[in-house]
Amino acid sequence: MVSIATKWIGEWLEGLGRITLLAREAFASILAVKMSWRELLYQAYFAGVKSQSVVLITGAFTGMVLAAQTYFQFHKVKMDSATLAVVSVSMCSELGPVLTGLMVAGRVGAAIAAELGTMRVTEQIDALRTLATHPVDYLVAPRVLALHLVLPLLTAAAITLGIAAGYMVGVYLLGINGAYLWFNMIKYTGTSDVAIGLIKAFIFGGIVALVGCYKGLYCDEGAQGVGRATTEAVVYSSITILISNFFLTLILARIFNGV
Repeated sequence: MVSIATKWIGEWLEGLGRITLLAREAFASILAVKMSWRELLYQAYFAGVKSQSVVLITGAFTGMVLAAQTYFQFHKVKMDSATLAVVSVSMCSELGPVLTGLMVAGRVGAAIAAELGTMRVTEQIDALRTLATHPVDYLVAPRVLALHLVLPLLTAAAITLGIAAGYMVGVYLLGINGAYLWFNMIKYTGTSDVAIGLIKAFIFGGIVALVGCYKGLYCDEGAQGVGRATTEAVVYSSITILISNFFLTLILARIFNGV
């Protein structure tokens, strides 16, 4: 039992060291502008534009159900007009970036791991090295930068649509006065809430890209290895997002709100 635990801890530390070195190489490549701009644009299109539908649907229905549940509780204490304020603050600082990160991890993170894993098992990555092309410069850096850039934009879209959908539910389905809803939303939603959400989204983008690239580059041989790497990329990036969100909330709340 002790040997199994020791082996697991050793593998975990080895993986942590590998992904740290990969992150260092990727950010060094980004700062040195060694990446392919064409690849960067394609990755931004793939991760951003083609993820819009799932992110917008997630944001809209999250805002709608949050508005309904908040109203059901607030109506008991005659605080109906504060419903949209709760939706707005929750979507801006928590639900918007977290749910967007999870959706992108499921779609883009899995695709990155599968693509790079297939390239590894078919020796295409070795072929890049023989052509004097660094795999990190060509494969990892564009994906990391693209996700850093597009995830805050996707999060902003999800937040906006979620608040709008919550407003529609509150006014046209639950019968709350729209002027009071809007006034309280503006009153209790600060720029710090929006800033916290966008900073979180920026960090979550890097997490999704790095975990997906790491799992793809270090996957086992064969189709089974690629499948396992794809599954692990989604699971690990989702867990990392949820864990890091807690610590980011504590840190950013202290920075912006002095809590």
